[in-house]
Amino acid sequence: MRWVTASTGRRGAFLLGAAPLLVLAIGYVIASAARHADNPADKILPLPGAMATAMAGLLFEADPLSGQFLFWADTLASLWRLGAGLGIATLSALLVGLVLGALPPVRATLGPLVTAIAVIPPIALLPILFIVFGLGETAKVALIVVGVAPFMIRDVAGHIGALPREQVIKALTLGANSWGVILRVALPQAMPRLIEGLRLSLGPAWVFLISAEAIAADVGLGYRIFLVRRYLAMDVILPYVAWIAVLAVVMDLALSQTSRRLFGWAHAGAH
Repeated sequence: MRWVTASTGRRGAFLLGAAPLLVLAIGYVIASAARHADNPADKILPLPGAMATAMAGLLFEADPLSGQFLFWADTLASLWRLGAGLGIATLSALLVGLVLGALPPVRATLGPLVTAIAVIPPIALLPILFIVFGLGETAKVALIVVGVAPFMIRDVAGHIGALPREQVIKALTLGANSWGVILRVALPQAMPRLIEGLRLSLGPAWVFLISAEAIAADVGLGYRIFLVRRYLAMDVILPYVAWIAVLAVVMDLALSQTSRRLFGWAHAGAH
């Protein structure tokens, strides 16, 4: 069998993908049990039962001060910030990336500026964003936009700029003008690339969100993690981290399926 041409099938791919997670979970249970055998009060690797008990209070019991179910309030707050940031970044990447990629004079003028912004570490801009926008929601959303939009713009612009020249010439020969080329030739081919760029940006977007919530927030997944770390509450931190991973994976799968359903032609040659 040649590994480079091996096909696993959907069920095989699922089992292969689940195997490392299962091994990781079993390894954690074994390590946690070993630590608690030596020290029953160990807080570094809590037992699964302790994590379930701690999370039950956040999931099903309203907070006496706020009256909210903290886990769900944190989740909704973080998802709103993440959705707003990614939505603005995606729309910006589509509009600016299309123009930069399809119009060489615009690319020559604004391309260096986009590149300069893209290479600035977004976390370094966080104090500036807090000063300009205050400690409210705007600064957190802005950090996600500043963090992922330049990468997505460059990706879309590079993809459009690399389209075969023959496609543009044929469209112009058939009577299209510049905007016609953008809308009829570049836009359809930019959409699957835009979704792929959005998938790749999910990880950095979560990093920027958690960073912003850790510094200035009173609700959110990142806020809760950094709040309970003061008490070494790993029985809350680990489930929260796992929940963030689950949300990110669900988003990634949803985007992947959306791209395959809407732009199946772009995935025709994929394994």
